[in-house]
Amino acid sequence: MFGFIGILVFFGAVLLFSTVKVLNEYQRGVVLTLGRYTGTKGPGIVILMPIVQRMTRVDLRVNVMDVPPQDVISRDNVSVRVNAVVYFRVVGPDKSVLQVADFYRATSQLAQTRLRSVLGQHELDEILAKRDSLNQSLQQILDEATDAWGIKITNVEIKDVDLNETMIRAIARQAEAERERRAKVIHAEGELQASEKLLQAAQMLSKQAEAMQLRYLQTLSNIAGDKTSTIVFPVPMDILTPLIEAARKRNP
Repeated sequence: MFGFIGILVFFGAVLLFSTVKVLNEYQRGVVLTLGRYTGTKGPGIVILMPIVQRMTRVDLRVNVMDVPPQDVISRDNVSVRVNAVVYFRVVGPDKSVLQVADFYRATSQLAQTRLRSVLGQHELDEILAKRDSLNQSLQQILDEATDAWGIKITNVEIKDVDLNETMIRAIARQAEAERERRAKVIHAEGELQASEKLLQAAQMLSKQAEAMQLRYLQTLSNIAGDKTSTIVFPVPMDILTPLIEAARKRNP
């Protein structure tokens, strides 16, 4: 008698467990009745008909997916290894169950192929310098592709771009050459500005003979300060002429 009651209690517990389900706030249940979709339940307590109904739990929280390193050939034929991270969440629980067998794996494979495809359309300099725009482009492309699965791609971030040693040395040489070019341009611009100022000074001095004489005397004073060498400096006649004329007037 007690054995029969125990069997009934066991089957009753199994039946209750299969009938009553509890869904958390971040969960939804996709219910199939005799194989047909009959609605999305939750959160809270969900009562199912034994044997007739089956429920699949779907988590609505944001998922973080690491995209493994991918070998990418850029538009300028440079081989790099790039990995990324994708943030997504389920916004259509019914689609995530009915439209795709495994939405997580499908999203992962799609992210890998789209990463290679998008980065392959850009040159290496763009991949290194324009990550924000590339992230937005990848996010938009993946979001459009996964919309039919009830998936919303919230963000995509390119993490690392790995180059081989040969390419790293080539980039270093390119950066050094660029710095040298800029230094030469700055030096040339300085020389051009200095020559323009000297030309203006020469034009100004040529208009004033007295200013030219003063500049000449200042130069002699600067040279005379150096006592380590002997310098023979010619004296212009336009400086001696006033002195000669003054001497003639004293001695007619």
